[in-house]
Amino acid sequence: MTNQAHASAAPAADPQGTSSQGHDALLLVNLGTPDAPTAGAVRRYLGEFLSDRRVVQLTRWLWYPILYLIVLPFRSPRVARLYAGIWMDEGSPLTVYTRRLAEAMAVKMPDLRVDWAMRYQQPSLTRAIERLRKQGARRILVLPLYPQYSTTTTASVEDVANRVGGDAVRVVHDYHVDPQWVAAVADSIRAHREQHGRGERLLFSYHGIPQRLVDQGDPYQRQCKAGTEAIAAALGLPEGEAIMTFQSRFGREQWLQPYTAGTIEQLAREGVKRIDVVCPGFAVDCLETLEEISIENAELFREHGGEVLNYVPCLNDSPAHADLLADLARRELAAWA
Repeated sequence: MTNQAHASAAPAADPQGTSSQGHDALLLVNLGTPDAPTAGAVRRYLGEFLSDRRVVQLTRWLWYPILYLIVLPFRSPRVARLYAGIWMDEGSPLTVYTRRLAEAMAVKMPDLRVDWAMRYQQPSLTRAIERLRKQGARRILVLPLYPQYSTTTTASVEDVANRVGGDAVRVVHDYHVDPQWVAAVADSIRAHREQHGRGERLLFSYHGIPQRLVDQGDPYQRQCKAGTEAIAAALGLPEGEAIMTFQSRFGREQWLQPYTAGTIEQLAREGVKRIDVVCPGFAVDCLETLEEISIENAELFREHGGEVLNYVPCLNDSPAHADLLADLARRELAAWA
């Protein structure tokens, strides 16, 4: 489940900056988010995100004119309005829940320096690793908050870890069928249904990636399927109730199918009135869950004849989430000779 970076290293400090020479550190990493719901902030975020060769693999001379002359000018204002609709008092939901999760885990792991960072924008992953090394961290375990491995996400985190952290850094690859994670997601679905009622179908909606990458060997689709089956089994779902779909398509090439929006529309047309949607590929709630699923796709469902789309929140900073990730980190550190 892990990959060790390759270069040299150095040693962590506590969150207040006092010395913790020779101690281990745990660094939670999420994707990233704008620092404000404004067109300028979104443009900075998307500019960095979409410039990553792991994310968009077109040659730069072809991609950059499209990115800077078309995508960023036209997409940024629209995306900023979407962020404004879900923005929390403390900031972007992705930032708020990632920070809270790290704080909850720090309480459970007082012998470790627990910190958090973003792959794109702030707080910078590069600076976080450099800071931990300067503070004397003996080992830095990087835990990307992506249950499933993909070359578009986890591998990009590894790129930074390998370049900046060296042999002092190890990256957790995935935890898509970890028994504690499966149980926590299943429990959250069960609790949500007890409170809000049970839909006729349960959609497992994952962020999509280009089909081309899976054809080239990316294990993401396979891991999504394995996790879905494990959670469905834990819930004891009857055959046909669980449906795996993929959302957030970008660009014109074929992405993993079936698409979430198309499936939701089809179910509504078939006469299904109530559905539940869970997003196990997201560790914490963000634009793709709170706006795309809970608002946009809920409206789509009603427009085509459905009545209720109940979105099951991510694990976020729940005690179960902090517990399972803390246990995962301890196992990884114990296996790191």
